[in-house]
Amino acid sequence: MTLAVPAPSTTWTFVDGDWYEGNVAIVGPRSHAMWLGSSVFDGARWFEGVSPDLDQHARRVNSSAIALGLDPTRRPDDIVDLTWEGLKKFDGKTAVYIRPMYWAEHGGYMGVPADPASTRFCLCLYESPMIAPSGFSLSVSPFRRPTLETMPTNAKAGCLYPNNGRAIVEAKMRGFDNALVLDMLGNVAETASSNIFMVKDGRVYTPGANGTFLSGITRARTIALLAEEGIHVIEKALSVREFLEADEIFSTGNHSKVVPVTRIEERNLQPGPIAKKARQLYWDWAHSTSAR
Repeated sequence: MTLAVPAPSTTWTFVDGDWYEGNVAIVGPRSHAMWLGSSVFDGARWFEGVSPDLDQHARRVNSSAIALGLDPTRRPDDIVDLTWEGLKKFDGKTAVYIRPMYWAEHGGYMGVPADPASTRFCLCLYESPMIAPSGFSLSVSPFRRPTLETMPTNAKAGCLYPNNGRAIVEAKMRGFDNALVLDMLGNVAETASSNIFMVKDGRVYTPGANGTFLSGITRARTIALLAEEGIHVIEKALSVREFLEADEIFSTGNHSKVVPVTRIEERNLQPGPIAKKARQLYWDWAHSTSAR
């Protein structure tokens, strides 16, 4: 299969019944996903010999496909099996990002909606180190999260991510690592790449899932693991001021799991005991359940 530009790291992709190395060219200028953004994906991880919640990521990519009007052609179990097959192609020294994808090749009425009958699938695996757990900085973004009335926020859809991207670029231009993004009502939603938690006076809070952001698999897992330790996470509308005055802030997401925030605007923070506990609980759980 023809390669596009070289991949930035070791990459293997399963498409059309076979595995191919490198950044394979699988869409063209007439592909609906190329010009009108009809693609969905999910992101799981392999690290230290484990791939936590891989089955949930496989189920979610199918749900995202349906939400975007696509026809998911692979059973979640098949996606899981293909993933473990593909992971054998790596040397095991670097964490791997696991990205199943669906997209439309053709459009429907006047070319605008996706034609579900033209749905294609690929599974892309590539080396991608996890960021260090030392922490990162945040600044409030001028950009907002959309609602379901304006964008397909009930899917992990590629068309949502340019908004995240511009939030990160804008924050980096001001000397921060990432952005704290608000919903259209001005409440905190998430960072530009992960879900967000805060701790105040020993209580743990996270923005309530209101349909403006992806309520992540790692978020849910972290909430459940903390609950098993007697730490109840309160899900509610949270303001920027509450985050600015928090004792601890940490993020959860597939890319690097649980990571503390060490600066918000001009206020420095130390990685706190709840963030450390959440990360350790996640690591212990992952190594106890998800190896194959």
